Amino acid sequence: MHADELTRIKAEATAFEEAGEFSLARDSWLKALELLPPEARQAEWVRKHAESLEVGNQTTSSGVKTHDWARKFGPVAPIAIVLAKGKALFAIFKLKFLFSFAAFLWFYVILYGGYFGMGFAALILIHEMGHFIDVKRRGLSADMPIFLPGLGAYVKWKAIGVPAETRAFVSLAGPLAGWIASAACALIWWKTGNGLWAALARASVWLNVLNLIPVWILDGGQAISAMDKAERISLVTMGVALSLLLSEGIFFLVGAGACYRLFTHDFPAQPSRRVTAYYLGVLVLLACVMWTLPAVPTAGAQ
Repeated sequence: MHADELTRIKAEATAFEEAGEFSLARDSWLKALELLPPEARQAEWVRKHAESLEVGNQTTSSGVKTHDWARKFGPVAPIAIVLAKGKALFAIFKLKFLFSFAAFLWFYVILYGGYFGMGFAALILIHEMGHFIDVKRRGLSADMPIFLPGLGAYVKWKAIGVPAETRAFVSLAGPLAGWIASAACALIWWKTGNGLWAALARASVWLNVLNLIPVWILDGGQAISAMDKAERISLVTMGVALSLLLSEGIFFLVGAGACYRLFTHDFPAQPSRRVTAYYLGVLVLLACVMWTLPAVPTAGAQ
């Protein structure tokens, strides 16, 4: 019932701990006790952890200035402390993002040429920022995307203890952002007739549908973990139907992957219909963009 609020409390308390603010972290953890049954194992763990934080706070309190001023920032207090104490660390993460994306951009410009290469790299950036923004808006910790030329990109975030439904939503946020980018490219192509934009739209659709294949570490592989057998069958049906309708094999792979996951016996204790609707919705939206595009993009751009 309180999964989202408990997830937010965990993220806040963990951020305080990482900042060395054990007193504030203890106060945050204790908030969780109000939402948990007293006899629950989670409640017992919170009580013991709060006690250990009290001991840690006592051993470090002498000579160490606490950041009581951060309390007035409420739920964004961990961010305030991290910014106050970790400007250099933040700069390092930002540089890693910038340098990795620069190398990523250079790789695809060399591989595909200037315009398409830059556009393709930008589309992958938008996909990854979809994940990053969704994690941050939930109050969870995440690093800026890291790009691996020729291999892809990823967003590192702390998913331990996060409900399966939330992890699924974060996984699907990337393809949703990718659909927005695809639709924008398709709209520009429709307005200008420039084949470059049609090619970028098709590449973006293909890339994001590929990520929706529910296997391995792909986005779909994470999202389907919140779906039961009947919901996975609906994904099989949708993938095959869209493949036949559009004559695009990439959609068939989504259905095939979902079919494989019918036999992996990893069904969740509490499946999420919201995740199923989200998953199918993004898949259909991407198919709609693909349907508007020419079978072979025109050569209207260099």
